[in-house]
Amino acid sequence: MAAPTNTIVPAGVAGNREDLSNLIERVAPEKTPFCSNIKGGGVKVTATRHEWQTETLATPDAASAQVDGDDTTSFEANTRTRVANRVQTKKRAVVVAGIQEAVDSAGVASEMARQKLIKGIELKRDFEARFIGNFASSEESGSTGRKAAGALAWATSNVSRGSGGANGGYSGTDCAAATNGTQRTFTKTIMDAVIQSGFNNGATFSQIYMSAAHKATFAGFAGLAANRYEINGLDEGVVVGGADVYLSNHGKMTIIPVQYGLTRDALFVDPSMCTLGTLRSPRYEELSKTGDNEKGQILGDMTLIVKNEKGLGVAADLT
Repeated sequence: MAAPTNTIVPAGVAGNREDLSNLIERVAPEKTPFCSNIKGGGVKVTATRHEWQTETLATPDAASAQVDGDDTTSFEANTRTRVANRVQTKKRAVVVAGIQEAVDSAGVASEMARQKLIKGIELKRDFEARFIGNFASSEESGSTGRKAAGALAWATSNVSRGSGGANGGYSGTDCAAATNGTQRTFTKTIMDAVIQSGFNNGATFSQIYMSAAHKATFAGFAGLAANRYEINGLDEGVVVGGADVYLSNHGKMTIIPVQYGLTRDALFVDPSMCTLGTLRSPRYEELSKTGDNEKGQILGDMTLIVKNEKGLGVAADLT
């Protein structure tokens, strides 16, 4: 049935207010599990190249036995190794027109304040992606900034790689990135081999970082489903489709899915062997005014400190 002639309807009225919600919805990965879990107290660094020392113990000698009255004539030195990582500077910049701060905006009292919040989150994500990844360290050169090595690059002792893959690791003054090999299926055998290597080298792995796809593969490992969940009370009828904790032969480990930074590798971590080094904490700096706008940047200088690379493990080159 048609409306009467000259009926006023919303489509023809110029004065109707728009219905724009004051809520701003954001759906994007914001968590930084690796940096959050290893940070601890952190370390205050004082230069653009932070150094520390590592050492190990001699292999246990069950056969040694000294004769009575033995005179010691030979000695064994336990030397230390000096390693380092570069401090990487990261920033996120923003500029907002003066008039934008004056207009009435839905959901935002101040556009500049909102942008500061967003840029701060983005900067944390930038550091997370760097520190968990397979990246080499390097000194500043020309227009290329100084870069910190990521965890995947540091690991050399407890690793499982595909055909053609090769370790990176620290040598000389910097840490090289690992070389990718042929990708292969993620299996329980690969996972257990890395865990056992870490145990034999003195690491206490308690966290394993991997992509959502690899976590799904892990949850499907034979024999895990029947042993990972106790149904009781209100949980009756729950369909179990995932696994979050792995009780290995060498301890319990939390499986931590990451939304960015790991696509072909799983990273095994002893959190006591890693921390963050900070030269200048991330902060907001107002930039000089050159027109009818406000400029600023969120900037920080940080590095990843791998106290001993044997505290890391990598199952690399996974499909």
